[in-house]
Amino acid sequence: MATRIPPPKRQKIYFKHDKNRPPTPPPAEPAPNVIVQFLSEQSGETPIGDVINVPSDFSRDALELLANKQANEEDDPIPYQFHVRLPDSAMDPNNAGAPTQLVITHSIFEDILSHPKKYFSSEDIIKVYCTPQAVFRVRPATRCSSTLSGHGAAILCASFSPTGKLLATGSGDNNVRLWDLDTELPSHTLSGHRGWVLCVEWEARGRKLASGGYDSEVRLWNPNTGKPLGNALKGHTKWVTSLAWEPIHINPTNPRLASSSKDATVRVWNTANRTLHYTLGGHTASVNVVRWGGAGQGKSGVLYTASSDRTVRIWDADVGKLLFVLKDHAHWVTTLTLNTDFVLRTGPYDHLAKEPSSDAEAQELALKRYNALASTTSELLISGSDDHTLFFWSPFGRNQTGDSVKPITRLTGHQRQVNHVAFSPDGCWAASASWDSSIRMWDGRTGKYVAALRGHVAPVYRLAWSADSRLLVSASKDSTVKIWNLRTYKLHTDLPGHTDEVYCVDFVADKIVSGGRDKKVKIWKN
Repeated sequence: MATRIPPPKRQKIYFKHDKNRPPTPPPAEPAPNVIVQFLSEQSGETPIGDVINVPSDFSRDALELLANKQANEEDDPIPYQFHVRLPDSAMDPNNAGAPTQLVITHSIFEDILSHPKKYFSSEDIIKVYCTPQAVFRVRPATRCSSTLSGHGAAILCASFSPTGKLLATGSGDNNVRLWDLDTELPSHTLSGHRGWVLCVEWEARGRKLASGGYDSEVRLWNPNTGKPLGNALKGHTKWVTSLAWEPIHINPTNPRLASSSKDATVRVWNTANRTLHYTLGGHTASVNVVRWGGAGQGKSGVLYTASSDRTVRIWDADVGKLLFVLKDHAHWVTTLTLNTDFVLRTGPYDHLAKEPSSDAEAQELALKRYNALASTTSELLISGSDDHTLFFWSPFGRNQTGDSVKPITRLTGHQRQVNHVAFSPDGCWAASASWDSSIRMWDGRTGKYVAALRGHVAPVYRLAWSADSRLLVSASKDSTVKIWNLRTYKLHTDLPGHTDEVYCVDFVADKIVSGGRDKKVKIWKN
């Protein structure tokens, strides 16, 4: 017998003069107009156009059209992110994790004027900061597409090739393994190290791979064949902590390689004839990080080194001459990032990953990408330390005075040691990860605190940015990988699946790779 559907409930009918008739709700008040000043986040606080009066319920897309019209970019519109900085009087000194700006995701009325704390009213001049966004968008990963076995011990480092076609992982089993990202299958096993592989680094055209490890040796590999390029580069007396290739826009044919070590030295190698070029010996304790930047007066850029002697040193990469010693940290300096890291790492390859036809073309494309980023703010540096703080530096910009460099600002808020810091590819933001289980966001041009990202329940080891600078991914001791929404500063996607601590993570195109103590490589995608 079929189930009978009950008849609809009868609605009581009220007449005009019925005393029991419920009151008619008042009509909604129209959204007020507001006075808006668009400001360029990319060039400090430069106004974009004139101060204008607009309806506060203008949608975010309408604001984008208006900002492009004010900037005379109607023919080639730029995608923007909009935010409003909170006034200093609104800052709560007892709440260090509170955001310092409000992001406009819907409209000024909904996101700014209707905020429960009423930071602004319709009578204020609303200063809207415009941050240019990439013209392409990376899709956030939502699932694990592959779990790759092969390593016999914990995976300690992972790095995508500049084009994103190959992945290199280093492990405690003394091996480097290459993985094909198109098929998500093993490609080659690179054997030769006699100790844990602690770092892997791709040359910016993907023609060579360098690895360093606990055996104090640096090895070079041909990623196409999986064969070593000659014998190991020997000279360090303790384990190798970090590697950095000379930028392609400086040397497109045979870039040199710098290696830092626990033995307190940095060695620069000529990879063409496999000889030692020079040794940097000024540090008095372990050199934890080396970065090869494109700034400075010399034709070969500069080397940045961070050490457990509590200093950051900057060297002329031509001859290894010491330029500056940055002494403001109170404990070991364990991490460094440059606002040019992404363009230096990927060289001539943009989001289309088109292969240059020659070294000259590769150099031209890489130089164009580098200048597009560094010409507006110069090359900026952030150093992180076990003293729970970070320092923001502009060594060749506005804070250089003679032979001394003063930090632009000190970044405070973490309650424990800083594990990792990374600039976004566009240089607009920086993120730091700490043993206090939090991630902190900073303005990439001023160093001002933006927001804290909370969700991990154990120390955060590593961070990676998407190429469009819209997504941040983190790896933690709590065995999870997390993707963060940088509009709301909240968790976007939780990627569980690892069964133990996750030590490394990297992001290329729309793929994320992670590895850790469970000996598994996981590939995540949309």
